[in-house]
Amino acid sequence: MNTNSIENAKDHDMASSITAIRRAAKRAAQVAAQTGTSLIVWRDGQIERVMTTGVDSSSAEKTG
Repeated sequence: MNTNSIENAKDHDMASSITAIRRAAKRAAQVAAQTGTSLIVWRDGQIERVMTTGVDSSSAEKTG
């Protein structure tokens, strides 16, 4: 398994993919906050359902 950071990939598309994934995650959190739905995330080796409390993805709170 390659342990190098993806940001250091020689392929520009691969190196940029992490930025795109983060942007998509932020947008998903915004949509969830607007629609009152929860997000399903992988955190600490477990699947969690979280409710967003605002449009910032870092403001998600664990609901169980």
